[in-house]
Amino acid sequence: MHAKKAILTPTFAILVAAMRCIAAAPVELNDQPPASITEAAPGVILVDFGKVAYGNLQLMPSKGASGKVTFHFGEAFDKGRVNRKPPGTVRYAKAEHQMASDKPFVAAPPADGRNTQQGNGKTPPAILTPPEWGVVLPFRWVEIEGWTGELKADQIVRQAAFPSDWDDEASAFSSSDETLNRIWDLCKYSIKATSFAGVYVDGDRERIPYEADSYLNQLSHYYTSTDIAFARRTYDYLMNYATWPTEWAPHMIFMAHADWMRTGDSEWLAPRYEALKKKTLQDRAGADGLVKSNAAQKKKGDIVDWPTTERDGYVFTETNTVVNAFHIKALRDMADLADAVGKKDEANDFRNMVEIKLTEFQKQLFDESRGIYRDGIGTDHASAHANFFPLAFGLVPPDKQDGVVGFLSKKGMACSVYAAQYLMEALFENGAGSKAMELITADGDRSWKHMLNTGTTITYEAWDQKYKPNQDWNHAWGAAPANLLPRYVLGVRPLLAGWKKAVISPNPGSLKNANGKVPTPRGPVMVGWKSGASFAISVTLPDGMTAKVDLPATAGTEAVYIGGKKIDATLENSRWILRQEISGAVEIEVK
Repeated sequence: MHAKKAILTPTFAILVAAMRCIAAAPVELNDQPPASITEAAPGVILVDFGKVAYGNLQLMPSKGASGKVTFHFGEAFDKGRVNRKPPGTVRYAKAEHQMASDKPFVAAPPADGRNTQQGNGKTPPAILTPPEWGVVLPFRWVEIEGWTGELKADQIVRQAAFPSDWDDEASAFSSSDETLNRIWDLCKYSIKATSFAGVYVDGDRERIPYEADSYLNQLSHYYTSTDIAFARRTYDYLMNYATWPTEWAPHMIFMAHADWMRTGDSEWLAPRYEALKKKTLQDRAGADGLVKSNAAQKKKGDIVDWPTTERDGYVFTETNTVVNAFHIKALRDMADLADAVGKKDEANDFRNMVEIKLTEFQKQLFDESRGIYRDGIGTDHASAHANFFPLAFGLVPPDKQDGVVGFLSKKGMACSVYAAQYLMEALFENGAGSKAMELITADGDRSWKHMLNTGTTITYEAWDQKYKPNQDWNHAWGAAPANLLPRYVLGVRPLLAGWKKAVISPNPGSLKNANGKVPTPRGPVMVGWKSGASFAISVTLPDGMTAKVDLPATAGTEAVYIGGKKIDATLENSRWILRQEISGAVEIEVK
C-alpha cells in the first residue's frame, strides 16, 4: 500500500502542435500514510494527512466489508471536524463507495466543472490530470462514515501528486529566527504541492496558467528544485493561451529572461525570441514613447495589483506609472535576450529605446517636490505600487532611491501577496533588507507570519479571506519567500547567464546566523554566515562557477580577511566589496 506509484504523465486536452513536442510532465502519484486516525464522533473516522496535497484515497477494505461508505474531503477544519461549508474556493467534497469485496478501491469525488472546463469561450482550457489517476483535489483531512470495523493505518493511503524528480534535499534554509524558518518550509512545500499539474496553475479554482502567477512560481521553483522543465512547459502553453491583464504580457519576457539567466541556453531561446517582441507593449506607445491606455484598458486590462482592493488607491490614467515600468523593464530584458541569440543590432535598439523612454518616464511621472512617483500623468496620487515597481525594476535614479525607499518603508505591506514579490525585491535591492524581513514576519494579517498562524500548509492566494473572499488556499504566487530568502538573506543570485558567475550578497538584518543550500545547474551553492561583532561567512561554489562578493560592514569593522589574511576590499554604503572573485570553498571574515 505504501510503494511509490509508476510515473503517469498528465495529458493536456487542447494543445497546439508545438506543445505536443514538449516532453511530458514528470508528475506521479505517491502513496502517503495518514499522520493520524481518530474518532471524530460515533461512527465517524477522522483521518489527518498532516499537510494539504492534491490527491485522492486508496483503501483496502477488511474481509467481509459491505455497505455504503461516505467520504468527506476537506482543506479546512472547524471545531475538530472537516468544514463542510468552507469559504470561497476552499475545498470540500463528498464521495460515496459501495463496498462489496475486500479488493482495494480509489475514493475520489466527481470532477469539478470549475477546474476541468475545456472551452467556455472566456478562459483557456483547464489543465487536465491523467484519467488513470482519477479525480484529484487538495485536501488534508477526510471523514469516513459507514466503514466496517476499525480502519487501520495500513488500509488507507493518500495518493498525492508531486513532481517525480522532486528532491527535498536539493535546497535548504535555516536561520536564528524560527518563524522565518517555518515560512521557508511553508513556501518550499507550496511549490512542491502546487506542481501537481505538470505546469504552473492558479491554484484549484480554474487550474489554468497565468503569466504573473507562473513567473513568481518559476522564481521559487528555481530556488527549491533543479527542475527547469516546468517553467518551459508553462511558457509554451502561455504563448498559445495568453490571458487578459496588461502587465501579464511582459511577464512572458521575464520568464524567458529568467530561463536564460538560469540555463544560459540560447538554443531553447532562439526559436522563441521573435514572438517575445509582441509582449513588450510597444504597440501601445505614444509619440513620447510611453505606453498609453484607452478607456477599456484603464477599466480592466491595466491590473496594477489583484484583487482590486489591494491597489493602495491607485488612480488609473492614460499614461500610468506601473504599466510603463513593466514596459521599460521588458525592453531592458529584451536587450539581454537579443544579445543571447546573437542579434546585437536589435539589442542596441532596445537599449536606445530604454534610454529614451526612461528619460520621459522620470520627467513626466516623478514628483520632484515629494521625491516619489505619481500613479500617472494627470494625478497627484502616489501609491506604493507606483514606487516599488520602478524601484524593483532598477528604473529609479541613484540619487532618488533613498526617498522612494523611505516612502515605501512607511507604507508597509500596502499590496497583495502577488505584488509583495516586487515590494520585497525593491527593498532588498536598495539597502532596506531589514525592513523587508520585518514585513515578512510582521504581526497582523498582512504577512507570511499570519499565514503560519492560520495553520495553513500551502500558501494562500491572498493575505486573508477578508481581502479576497473567493481565494484559493493552495496558490504558489503566495510562496515568494521560497526565492526571496535564498536570494537575499543568504544572498545567492546569478550574475551571468547559466550561473557562470554568481553574486554573494547576504542581508543579515537582525538575524544572528543563516545557512542554506541553493540549487543551480552547475551544482549547489552552500552558504553559512554568522553576524555579531564581526561577520563571518563560509561559501562553497560548484566547479565552473566564480562569485563576486559584498558583505555587511558591522559596526567598527576595518577590513576583510580570507584564511586569516587581509584582502583588498572597498567600503561603500555600509558594504565591504571584495575586489577579487572567489571560487571553490572559501571562509571570509569582516572584522
